[in-house]
Amino acid sequence: MRSVNIGICGLGTVGAGVYNVLNRNSKQINSRANCDIVISQVGARRDNPNCDTADTDVSRDIFDVARNPDIDIVVELIGGTDVAFELVMLALENGKHVVTANKALIAMHGMEIFAAAESRGLIVAYEAAVAGGIPIIKALREGLAANRINWLAGIINGTTNFILSEMDSKGREFADVLTEAQEKGYAEADPTFDVEGIDAAHKLVIMASLAFAMPLNLDGIFTDGITKLEPQDVGYARELGYAIKHLGITRQTENGVELRVHPTLVPESCLIAGVNDVSNAVMVNADAVGTTLYYGPGAGSEPTASSVIADIVDVARTMGSAADSWVPALGCNSASLQQQTIMAIEDIDTSFYIRFAALDKPGVLSDITKIMADAGISIEAIIQREQPAGEDYVNVIILTNVTREKLLDAAVENIEQLETVRGNVSFIRVEHLDQ
Repeated sequence: MRSVNIGICGLGTVGAGVYNVLNRNSKQINSRANCDIVISQVGARRDNPNCDTADTDVSRDIFDVARNPDIDIVVELIGGTDVAFELVMLALENGKHVVTANKALIAMHGMEIFAAAESRGLIVAYEAAVAGGIPIIKALREGLAANRINWLAGIINGTTNFILSEMDSKGREFADVLTEAQEKGYAEADPTFDVEGIDAAHKLVIMASLAFAMPLNLDGIFTDGITKLEPQDVGYARELGYAIKHLGITRQTENGVELRVHPTLVPESCLIAGVNDVSNAVMVNADAVGTTLYYGPGAGSEPTASSVIADIVDVARTMGSAADSWVPALGCNSASLQQQTIMAIEDIDTSFYIRFAALDKPGVLSDITKIMADAGISIEAIIQREQPAGEDYVNVIILTNVTREKLLDAAVENIEQLETVRGNVSFIRVEHLDQ
């Protein structure tokens, strides 16, 4: 069989996983690729004790891999954006196909990278950039090619899902669970990208581009993290028959595309509500097939390596065919991509969970319901908790029917101005994911 030479840049957690799985399963992989996939070079600043590279050419300069005339595919696994972008562009300039697991790189620089690849008749593959070992990119780009995608919603960050799962099942505080997540290696020392939703935003932009044939664009995406969630809200949600999940949601509407990442109440009956720990899951609703769910490990050395190697196999298979027969990076030719209006969060329609502390005396609830009614907001349910001993204020929880967010914002502002309401009003969006 013909040989395809690959160069792995980066020998961290994922890079080591790719190296080990390629060597361990070489017979099966080569058979499926119909060629010999050979690790010809590794570019890494330091060795990884989890893999033995004694028989492989290792360069401390990752750019050596991109310049190596014998390399067919450069596998970028160094992370970050600046150096990674320089590496990928150099690889393309030197006629190399590229496989990457770098969601930030694709979300921020994907259009420039894909244009450079197209102009040279090269492939850029990035399955591992979203949801680790779950093949959601191939599902959107190829498996669902016959469908018009209506919406998708996903748990696409394992760190936030672990934290929320612990808060839900054990009533723990956010800060306490975050510390454990860091100790277990689920969260970085600086967890901002995860807990503030930035990582999920990068992944959602990539999926939205595939789903709706639109250019990659981070402008306009609404992002809200989980740092302000309180255990009492997680508990109240469960009492009401909901779970709180940190979701990335995108939906095609008549007014544009919704593109948002935030904590969300979902009914316990929804399959995604049962996805816990560090697992990821993506629900996709399409016109022909209906709703499908893609579930599995969203990170980790070998699960992510599984997706990286699947891309290597795909690229190796197609290298002998004409470039115009390859599946484009975004599922269609660049000329077919259409700019879409990204809807502002205040113009999005959804339901809401609202909680506030109100003085326990007659007439207070009627004042609040009047504010809601005047704003045009329909109430689905209202619950008043028992008054704690020695307290004059009680927690009031309201579930609304679907309403425009700007209407809710106005109502919340008026409720907070009532002398009978203490502190700020907390609210969380609710999605039923059934339409």
